[in-house]
Amino acid sequence: MRKALLILLLLATPAFAQVPSPDVSTWQGQRALADITQQLSFGVRAMDAPGHQKTLDYIESEMAKLGIKTTRQSWTTNVGGPTHAMTNLVARFNPDNPKRLILGTHYDSIVRAYKDSAHPEAPMPGANNSASGVALLLETARALKAAKTPPPWGIDFVFFDGEEGPVSLGAGDPHWQPLGSPYFVTHLRDFYPAAKPAKAAIFDMVCYAQEKLRPEEASLLDASDEVNKFWTIGRTFAPAFFAAQPTPQPIYDDHIALNEAKIPSFLVIGFEYEPWFNTTQDTADKCSEAAMNGVGRTTLRYIYGP
Repeated sequence: MRKALLILLLLATPAFAQVPSPDVSTWQGQRALADITQQLSFGVRAMDAPGHQKTLDYIESEMAKLGIKTTRQSWTTNVGGPTHAMTNLVARFNPDNPKRLILGTHYDSIVRAYKDSAHPEAPMPGANNSASGVALLLETARALKAAKTPPPWGIDFVFFDGEEGPVSLGAGDPHWQPLGSPYFVTHLRDFYPAAKPAKAAIFDMVCYAQEKLRPEEASLLDASDEVNKFWTIGRTFAPAFFAAQPTPQPIYDDHIALNEAKIPSFLVIGFEYEPWFNTTQDTADKCSEAAMNGVGRTTLRYIYGP
């Protein structure tokens, strides 16, 4: 019943004259694609790999160009066996605004292309599964910095470490669990001593040229209002990339820990990515400027909403 109601809402809601209309042309998909290409040049970006640190440094340097301060949240973990040095990165836009909205993604990648039938031990580039979320957040920060009118929210860009789990294999690990987002929510007071953020949107796998982004099942349980807002905007302004039919089952990602911390959070993910998912073919040519613009400009409109 809940699925049917959401689908009716998404299909029946008229064009939204009341949705604020920021200058979305400041959000440039071509720059986001360049961010993806840059990350791929770092090689494997799994925990403990040199490319992991290079990605972290790159995010910091791009935020610094915008005058946005970043804070590293660092710790060590031995979940799953070996000890890993972990770092979440938080970049705060409009930090004096007490109304906070989290935009999150993970920046680590899987360690090898385990789903590749020909080369399961080869590096997995991670253009869509890893680099695209980082690119979306970076370009959103640029667009907000260029905006003539600030949004009604203060934005916390959170780049989570360890989403691909303790052995960096993501869905290829039967004992998978994300590491960075659970740590973040158990230390919320590091960033939110007075009040929790009002809501959060998490992005993962958002650059595929043929993606169909569906309302995610777990998100509907805890953040259905926000899902409806986001998908209504997406289906109005980027209908080629947004579908009304929800995912057939929950998809576990960094939004789960945030929802467990009572921060209404939803996941934006193009999970239908076969046959490229976690293979050597998750490369930049699978990404498109149109797809990045579709998700990025939807995000910008969502930020300027209530």
